[in-house]
Amino acid sequence: MIAAALLAGSADSKARLSDAQVRQRIIKASISNYPGNCPCPYNTASNGSRCGRRSAWDRAGGYAPMCYASDVTKTDVRIWRTSH
Repeated sequence: MIAAALLAGSADSKARLSDAQVRQRIIKASISNYPGNCPCPYNTASNGSRCGRRSAWDRAGGYAPMCYASDVTKTDVRIWRTSH
């Protein structure tokens, strides 16, 4: 009974997330799924420098991580909401 209430509560809290909050969750997941050190320009490389133009986000082809809210479409938000 308590577990059901907790699950219902977590579903309710996810439903109440704003689009901006969902975008941040999508960005966080996208970055964490990137296998290297430089998914986004604002990340830090292994030598401690800023990734900048060396980031996957800045390079054509290969991985295309979502780094900024503007990278996440309304469709991405809708898909996230239906799958979470």
